Amino acid sequence: MKNLFNAFLRLLVKIALHLYFKKITVSGRRNIPKNVPIILVANHQNALIDPLLLATHTSLRPWFLTRASVFKNPIAAKILHFIRMLPVYRVRDGFSTIQQNQKTFDATFEVLKANGTVIIFAEGSHSLVRNLRPLSKGFTRMAFGLKEKYPESNPVILPVTLEFSAHQRTGSRVRINFGEPIPVDIPHSQSGKLTKAVENKLKEMIVSIPDENYEEKLAQLLEAQVDITDHQAVNQFLNQKKVSRHISEPSSLRNKVMKIFNFPLYWAWLWISPKIEDRVFEATFKFLIGFFLGPIWYFLLILLLLEGPFPEWTLTFLLMAVISILWNKNPQQ
Repeated sequence: MKNLFNAFLRLLVKIALHLYFKKITVSGRRNIPKNVPIILVANHQNALIDPLLLATHTSLRPWFLTRASVFKNPIAAKILHFIRMLPVYRVRDGFSTIQQNQKTFDATFEVLKANGTVIIFAEGSHSLVRNLRPLSKGFTRMAFGLKEKYPESNPVILPVTLEFSAHQRTGSRVRINFGEPIPVDIPHSQSGKLTKAVENKLKEMIVSIPDENYEEKLAQLLEAQVDITDHQAVNQFLNQKKVSRHISEPSSLRNKVMKIFNFPLYWAWLWISPKIEDRVFEATFKFLIGFFLGPIWYFLLILLLLEGPFPEWTLTFLLMAVISILWNKNPQQ
């Protein structure tokens, strides 16, 4: 029952993600190994959007490690566990809670023993900045802990990067890139080498804008219409000032039209937006508004179409609402 529910939920979320984003490109699928324990190490730039994308665009059915603070409510904890999430306690949660991480690691060992997948955002936090931050050692602890508990297991580290043309805007583009798996075939005493190997691989794959004059360089990339989800295109511009393919972003008119014909969703966003303390969660809340309130809004429109006094006007409004969403995706680019 749990697997059936998760499969259905993944399908719904995948459809919603493709409505929210203009285009989701996935490359490197051939690098995803089969029938081995996979520890998927990803960068983290867009809050809940990141795990949703990874859960819906592979057949891995992964478990996720997420911050323990969201598990404080017992009901929420059960729901999160049901959708394959496990808590990770950090120093900021209090030193007394750190030892509880062992239970989480034990749970991941059982998942991996069955050739399952665990996703860890090894930077330890999220950020809209387009580069790789230092990696924590949680994934190496998980890999070597598994080999210690189950010596016959052969886990691999699968690096993956997620890039966004505009983190906080609907109708933007996403690129998911899976790198070559890295075997865990060195002694535990050399775990630092494994961390470095994964870090180097992610640096090869990820869009990286230097910290020095970061905002200025980002503005130059956008003005030159560089595809900022493509690390090769970004590097080419930063190093040679060349643009092999121009990518223009959709005009604001498309977004405004969508807001007009889906005004209840936009009003919900205007109400929630001031309450968001961490702006990295903007896309998450926009997506969740559409995911939960969108079906209600369209159900009401269909109900008005069937039972209301002005079916012709309602049909026109309904069609314009749908067209505005598709138009905002800007498919010709």
